[in-house]
Amino acid sequence: MPHFIIDCSEDVLRQKPAGEIMNAVFEMAEASGLFAPNDVKVRLRLFQYYQLGEDKQNFIHIFAYIMQGRNTGQKANLSRQIISRLTEMLPEVSFISMNVEDFEKASYCNKALIHPENLHGDRHFALE
Repeated sequence: MPHFIIDCSEDVLRQKPAGEIMNAVFEMAEASGLFAPNDVKVRLRLFQYYQLGEDKQNFIHIFAYIMQGRNTGQKANLSRQIISRLTEMLPEVSFISMNVEDFEKASYCNKALIHPENLHGDRHFALE
């Protein structure tokens, strides 16, 4: 937690390598101070087939899924920071956008939470 899933048109990778794009998102998310150190996860999905508005060539959209508890201002700032960084990196991309959605803590589960020795419900339990 959190997860940042980057959807983008294939041609974006002719402007910057996938690793650079993912690293920019990763660095901005970590720099936000909203997440535990070393907790950010970033993935990138390429799209060969897509349709955009007239004269639009390509796109990036980031879906951010984070644990509930951050306020609207924090989430908006996170989006602005990441989109600003990507806009600087990729000025030729027609659409760069992002949305942030909350995971509901009550229904979230991970490997650490079901560990038999995790008696206090620590979602980072025994993760090294």
